Amino acid sequence: MSRDRSDTLTPGAVFGTASFPDKAALILATWFGSGLAPVASGTFGTLAALPLAYAVSVAGSGWGVLVALTLFGLAFWSSERTRRLLRKDDPSPVVIDEVAGTLVTLFLVPPSWMGWTAGFFLFRFFDIFKPYPIRRLESLKGGLGIVADDLLAGVYARIALGIFLWLTHAA
Repeated sequence: MSRDRSDTLTPGAVFGTASFPDKAALILATWFGSGLAPVASGTFGTLAALPLAYAVSVAGSGWGVLVALTLFGLAFWSSERTRRLLRKDDPSPVVIDEVAGTLVTLFLVPPSWMGWTAGFFLFRFFDIFKPYPIRRLESLKGGLGIVADDLLAGVYARIALGIFLWLTHAA
């Protein structure tokens, strides 16, 4: 889905002249600049999601659901708006989709080095390799296509993480 067009722009090129809602969208979509990393922006976005995932885990499941649903809505909105601003179908600086997928992966997983490290790598695995039907979700239009594949990658990673944690605690 990441077809380049000859008239694509960078976040920095549009930020200065952007309206307040466009600036807010750029800040959220790049997850406060973590998506501006010159390489592996998705990995940096996933790392930058961990403080929010920790706050959600401390807040409890009720608040966690509320925060996650709010973030999902903001992800659809900001990625669509940023896609239009940057004139690219799936701009690499947009990493709020990785943040959303990370929240799905780590939901109700108590913070621990083993669990969260495994969750991090499982999410990145499913996000990068996109097993069926994750890749098909990229063909959805706009922000929905940008975010939906990461949400499903998060579901796959959460299931795999649950099995991993069950196996390591059952031994």
